[in-house]
Formats: sequence, structure tokens, C-alpha cells
Amino acid sequence: MLGDDLIDRICGHASDLDDDWLGVAANDLLHELFSGYPVENLTRLLRAGDDTCVRTGTWLLSELGERAAPLTGELPVLLGHPLRHVRFFALDVVLVNGRHGGVLAPALMLTQDPEAAVRWKALSFLAGASQDQLAAGAAGLEAGRVRDLTEWLAGRPASRDVVARLGDPDLTTRLFAAAAAARLAAEDTGPLEAAARAEDREISSFASERLGSSR
Repeated sequence: MLGDDLIDRICGHASDLDDDWLGVAANDLLHELFSGYPVENLTRLLRAGDDTCVRTGTWLLSELGERAAPLTGELPVLLGHPLRHVRFFALDVVLVNGRHGGVLAPALMLTQDPEAAVRWKALSFLAGASQDQLAAGAAGLEAGRVRDLTEWLAGRPASRDVVARLGDPDLTTRLFAAAAAARLAAEDTGPLEAAARAEDREISSFASERLGSSR
């Protein structure tokens, strides 16, 4: 199978591949996956113990949408991976396929990730997660700030409360408030507009992008 050959080549020569070759190989493998190549075979990349292999495998999962569902059992490890790219891409997979606290809880904890890019992706996850996902994720978390904020977000907070929390000194609280503002935007753009004016660049850039895409 071509898919097997591509995985063999990536696994066998990951450290020697230049970015251009790797991109071509990854896209060819993605085509094979959409053509019926078994997604389960990506475990060879995800468990290879090589950063390039794991990053490539996680990116492929993030591009597969619901087709990645058979590998949701790999997500807790990927969400805790030391490579930020892996955590980043894994959040896309959770958004589409996450159904239980064992996967959703670690995704929610990435709102406190030390990497700004991962926090941005976690913010996007918060904005797009279903009520059921938020509830299941909160149930899987230990008592603490992230659990309290997830329960607050799942409770559909009022616009006034959202705007107030946008100015909170705690970054995690501001991130949840920005997510709440995005979730309210279909009915009331006021909180999202307030977020776009925030001094915190992390919040304002996210809100500005959401406002732009809704117009």
C-alpha cells in the first residue's frame, strides 16, 4: 500500500527529511487516508518516539475531522506532549471528536499552557465546544479555577458578566471570558467588541479575528 510506504519513509528517515519533502509526503498520506487508508495505521507515527513523526501524525489527525475518531484514545498523551505543535493540533481533534472527560479535561487545561499559540488554540476550542463537551470536560477536572470557569462558561453567562471578566487580572479568566464573548456573538456582539478593545493582545487579536469573520 502507498500509505504503508509513506509511513515507512517518514518513520525511517524523519530526522533526515527537509520540510519540503515532509510536506509532500504528509499531503500524499492525507490523500491516502481520505481515499480509505485505515486511520488506525497512524499509530505508527504517533507512537514512534520521534518529534517529527508525532507532529506529522497529529497534524494528519487534525485534518481528518470525524475520520480521526478511531484514534481518540491517543489524545490524552498528545495533549500532554512536550512539543507545542502536537498539543496545538490535538486540540482540533478534540473539538471534533471529544466526547468524554478523559479527553476533554486535558484539553481544557491547555488554557493554562505556557505557549501563547497553544493558549490561542485552546481559546478557539472553548469558543467552539458544545455545551455537552463543556459539561463533560468540567466533570473530568479536579476542583479549581479551570473547572469553575468551565462550569461558568457552560452555564451561558450574561453579557454583563462576560464583559466584567474581560478585565480580570487572571489570564485564564480573561481567556474564558473571550470565549464566552465569541459564543454570545450570534445574539449580542457587544462583549466580543469589548474584547477586541482589550489591552491584552492575546484577547484583542482573537476577538478582532472573530468579529471580522462574522461580518
